[in-house]
Amino acid sequence: MTKRTAAKYKIDRRMGENIWGRAKSPVNRREYGPGQHGQRRKGKLSDFGTQLRAKQKLKGYYGDLTEKQFRRIYAEAERIKGDTGENLIGLLERRLDAVVYRAKFVPTIFAARQFVNHGHIEVNGKRVNVPSYRVREGDVISIRERSRQLAIVLEAVALPERDVPDYVETDHNKMTATFLRTPSLGDVPYAVQMEPNLVVEFYAMN
Repeated sequence: MTKRTAAKYKIDRRMGENIWGRAKSPVNRREYGPGQHGQRRKGKLSDFGTQLRAKQKLKGYYGDLTEKQFRRIYAEAERIKGDTGENLIGLLERRLDAVVYRAKFVPTIFAARQFVNHGHIEVNGKRVNVPSYRVREGDVISIRERSRQLAIVLEAVALPERDVPDYVETDHNKMTATFLRTPSLGDVPYAVQMEPNLVVEFYAMN
């Protein structure tokens, strides 16, 4: 098992939820947590524990961002007018790796980060290899001509387990996607419930 796959499943086990809705998640088979004490009955989480878990789940979903990266995005969400939790979701969904994942160009968010890093993606015709690059409304994201027949791309396009959301317009024949608008929480097709309001509470208290 690759390091990335192991990390992905570890997050699922730690959260006790199949956060990407993947068929092979170990949580589909085991409801308990990882490690030798994982089968003990879980105590009720404190408010702090619930808030921390919500933050770790959201952070993990986007490729297990570092605390520093996530904190920086949160600080920006706080500065924007409006609901901080909604702003946070909008900023996370505007990351280039997130858009590549949403467009079904690759099977996982981890693969999306690597795919962008390796220079397979263009934004408005220019190569961009920074996963955290902030996409704007109307931007056209495309797979470079020589990368379109890669096995990982063909596998992802055929995946039945998730649909492309309506804020990303995708043409899989041309391997292009247009980012139409910044989504709100209700627009994002999370496989599990995300609670950005608890993330806001977590940072407000700590």
